[in-house]
Amino acid sequence: MAFVGRAVQRVALAARPSLSPLCRTSSRSYSSEHTNEKNVPYEMTLKQESGSSSGPTKPLPRSADVVVIGGGSLGCQTIYHLAKMGMTNVVLLEKDRLTAGTTWHTAGLLWQLRPSDVEVELLAHTRNVISKDLEEEIGLHTGWIQNGGLFIASNKQRLDEYKRLMSLGKVYGIESYVLSPAETKDLYPLMNVDDLYGTLYVPKDGTMDPAGTCTTLTRAASARGATVIENCPVTGIQVRTDDLGVKKVKAVETPHGTIETPCVVNCAGVWATKLGEMAGVKVPLIAMHHAYVVTERIEGIQNMPNVRDHDASVYLRLQGDALSVGGYEQNPIFWEEVNDKFAFSLFDLDWDVFMQHIEGAINRVPVLEQTGIKSTVCGPESFTADHKPLMGEAPEVRGFFLGCGFNSAGMMLGGGCGRELAHWIIHGRPERDMYGYDIRRFHHSLTDNKRWIRERSHESYAKNYSVVFPFDEPLASRNMRQDPFHQILTEQGCVFQERHGWERPGWFNKDGAAPVKDYDYYGAYEKRKNTSYKYNELLAKEYTFDFPPHHDVIKSECLSCRHDVAVFDMSYFGKFYLTGPDAKKAADWLFTADVNKKPGSTVYTCMLNKRGGAEADLTVSRLEPGTANLPLAPESNGDAYYLAIGGGVAEHNWNHIRTVLQDQGFRCQLTDHSEDMGMISIQGPKSREVLQEVLDTDLSNEAFPFSSHKVVAAAGHQVRAMRLSFVGELGWELHIPKNSCIPVYQAVMAAGAKHGIINSGYRAIDSLSIEKGYRHWHADLRPDDTPLEAGLAFTCKLKSSIPFQGRDRLEKQKEEGLRRRIVCFTIDEKVPMFGLEAIFRNGVPVGHLRRADYGFYIDKTLGYGYIRNPDGGVVSADFIKSGEFTLERMGVTYQAKAHIKTPFDPENKRVKGIYD
Repeated sequence: MAFVGRAVQRVALAARPSLSPLCRTSSRSYSSEHTNEKNVPYEMTLKQESGSSSGPTKPLPRSADVVVIGGGSLGCQTIYHLAKMGMTNVVLLEKDRLTAGTTWHTAGLLWQLRPSDVEVELLAHTRNVISKDLEEEIGLHTGWIQNGGLFIASNKQRLDEYKRLMSLGKVYGIESYVLSPAETKDLYPLMNVDDLYGTLYVPKDGTMDPAGTCTTLTRAASARGATVIENCPVTGIQVRTDDLGVKKVKAVETPHGTIETPCVVNCAGVWATKLGEMAGVKVPLIAMHHAYVVTERIEGIQNMPNVRDHDASVYLRLQGDALSVGGYEQNPIFWEEVNDKFAFSLFDLDWDVFMQHIEGAINRVPVLEQTGIKSTVCGPESFTADHKPLMGEAPEVRGFFLGCGFNSAGMMLGGGCGRELAHWIIHGRPERDMYGYDIRRFHHSLTDNKRWIRERSHESYAKNYSVVFPFDEPLASRNMRQDPFHQILTEQGCVFQERHGWERPGWFNKDGAAPVKDYDYYGAYEKRKNTSYKYNELLAKEYTFDFPPHHDVIKSECLSCRHDVAVFDMSYFGKFYLTGPDAKKAADWLFTADVNKKPGSTVYTCMLNKRGGAEADLTVSRLEPGTANLPLAPESNGDAYYLAIGGGVAEHNWNHIRTVLQDQGFRCQLTDHSEDMGMISIQGPKSREVLQEVLDTDLSNEAFPFSSHKVVAAAGHQVRAMRLSFVGELGWELHIPKNSCIPVYQAVMAAGAKHGIINSGYRAIDSLSIEKGYRHWHADLRPDDTPLEAGLAFTCKLKSSIPFQGRDRLEKQKEEGLRRRIVCFTIDEKVPMFGLEAIFRNGVPVGHLRRADYGFYIDKTLGYGYIRNPDGGVVSADFIKSGEFTLERMGVTYQAKAHIKTPFDPENKRVKGIYD
């Protein structure tokens, strides 16, 4: 058939606004029928052998150290890396044949550049495994084809995004070029370039073969002692409960026998939710139809690079002398009833849904208009709420690991994620910062919420090819968790951000309320699209790599805090109590700082993994023993601690602490009172004057020093006041029982009126905190950073003899010297930076910015990034001082000044109330 048949043309006519005149011209002569052929475009699949045996291909062992379930890309990569790391008593179980689920029909594209440093590293490892490592190990070719990749930019913002990727790529040695339309035409003669701003060309991108890759991986794993068993479905997972009440994996059940094992890895793709249910584990993913079509032969297409035209939401994958054409639509079809018997199967293509990709494909490569379609490929894929995979140990059951939900990127992320998952299983944590993929990034109240999973997954799918802007926010499944101040702040123009299900203040719009509405699916599925939607209109103004229109509003919030006083609603913070007979032992082991000061003290500290990496930063307040006064104080006959943790990572922190308590056998109780209290932070030079009218206690430096706390009365209500600051000013936090939140807030605002008090949001906190040099976990402090590298040695009790988790690694690092460390950079030009900008020392790339923002008090753009010595040596203060540094933003280089200390208040006078 021709690329747009007559029946397809009727669909196009029914959807006139979205299709070009090219697809609507009635004089065109197209064949009248669609192809009924459903087949993948690969020379070899493993389908031919499917079902050829009535039983498992090998005898089942009685026990194994690890059982990987699912023989797709992730399962094969995981067992390969487990075996390569020396764990050989491992088994992979596949219910049919390898690749039979979703891997066999994948497009197999690999793009090296993504707007994430971790993903760039994961992709690089996948590429190394399939293009080099496997062939060197066992002499078999995986089917890797290096034909290059081409990203299409039809507007300035898209080209700016590509330039950001190019700059990041320089740090990792990834060859890439921004091409003009004319240069693009020279590279790809069949391409229409009339509407292009430019393109990003990555010569060493390429294409993977699913069957070839998975077969080679399992052969390499088997050669190292692993066991791969096909035709063996899993029917149950046994879970036992130990003496401390901890649930742990015990065994895997199949129709052909039971394998005892302490560890299961769920790599079951769209079937992962059902597998999780067998063990009582929530797996928040959803299955959708995902499609592409394979064209007939196209003269002149041979050896062309793969193409992603993000603005048309379409990709063109080279398939020998043809193309595979697919994309991401606004109205994907959900697979409502996942079928367990769907091995090597495809759906009929719904042309009504797929037609939206046709216009973009024909516009980009016009010869497609007269090219026939050889076959359609529409199969199931699993998608998640944020378009990121689900990995790591499940919170519900120890030893149950996830490696699923890859959003049709399981082939290209498989190598990197398989290695990290293997490291996770063997050593307890991955090597890289995998928090963005860790199942613990989602709050437990969301992971079985069907509305949240469906809406978020839809939005993430529909926006997969959208420009990744720094301050974008989801519209789906909002208002899942609201703090007591939500309504009163909404009325005052609060523009909320979503974190961990919470609505937290972003900034305050001076033109009135901008509430978040129910999700409209962008008008898909005959849903009525939201109109007069102020929140969405304000969000759209953020879609820029320049300063947003409300830059001055955020400036006002920041400078009000620096010069007068501002109030921040930080209620979304996690609020935990640690109590019990072994609470002191647990606190000593968990926290890098000595938190066992006298009751009434508050300490900023880190928590580490066994490799010395920072799993969290938080404040820990030691409490007086006594009877319960919940939610402000727990019952305790001995040591008790109040933990205040950034709300976006509260679930991660909760599970880290719980896991350490279990592993160490500490007799403790960890209780969560996050929902029971609100929290406001009053910060600025005038904060003492304001709060002295509200609180019934002396707020002088002598009576209420920095890093201390006490329960006091605020406008007749009991609150816990803490003298702390996340912005570098004199200030206090008030932790308030939820029923007292509004009267306390109103009293603070009334007392602050004569001092010019204003509401401020997290956009201001981001700016103020980076200006002061405070770290944000998962930005400039991650699990692959140690406190020494992060400039947080002061949080570590290394001068004491008290052991803590990760201490041995820090001592070794201190003795050997730092091979990488964080550095602050400022530039004089008034241009925004957001992180990922490349750092050069004397013209050589040495790192990239992790986090950047505008500092309004110092009136400069500043950023923090970790730098390395290109020679592999120690990064000393002299190494920093003696270098000439530049930052590259979107291909443009800026002279930068490196700072050993923060350029704002380096002597920490302001938090002590000293204002010169």
